[in-house]
Amino acid sequence: MSDDQSANVELIKKHIGEYPDFPKKGILFKDIFTALRHGDVCKAIKSVLVSYVRENCPDVQVIVGLEARGFLFSLLIAAELGIASVPIRKKGKLPGLCAQQEYVLEYGTDVFEIQNGSITEGQKVLIIDDLLATGGTMDAANKLVQQLGGVVVRNVVIIELTELGGRKKLEASGSKVHSLIQYHDVE
Repeated sequence: MSDDQSANVELIKKHIGEYPDFPKKGILFKDIFTALRHGDVCKAIKSVLVSYVRENCPDVQVIVGLEARGFLFSLLIAAELGIASVPIRKKGKLPGLCAQQEYVLEYGTDVFEIQNGSITEGQKVLIIDDLLATGGTMDAANKLVQQLGGVVVRNVVIIELTELGGRKKLEASGSKVHSLIQYHDVE
């Protein structure tokens, strides 16, 4: 990473908000929306993400954004590169025929969906979200893209909570993971 991009990452990190006891007691929530309140941080995020994709995934054809914060970053990257942006949403939010994938949450299960035909056989896909914790949602997204025949070249997140083991889970299933900012404590 260049010195300029390292400085951008530090700027982003400086503006990440922290909310104790959200969504429940004992959790220190890291909030990307706090950082997005600053125009210079928005520009830094765009610069770092686009630079990373150009350097490390130059032949990517589709950027998939996870509901809901991942949508912001997927369109940002896709528009800059002139490639497709595809959403993965919670069940019932997308029209038409959709592929589905159930995933486990700490309090139960949920279902992600992607529209059939949004990714074609063999397309190279980068999946992006704001945060990687346990890896459940990203793992479900990888499986959905693969169901449609896409090839996931990378999982990218702005923030990674390393203690929660999401990277290990994803890498164990063959995924490549990149995070801009890592936090090694979650409380």
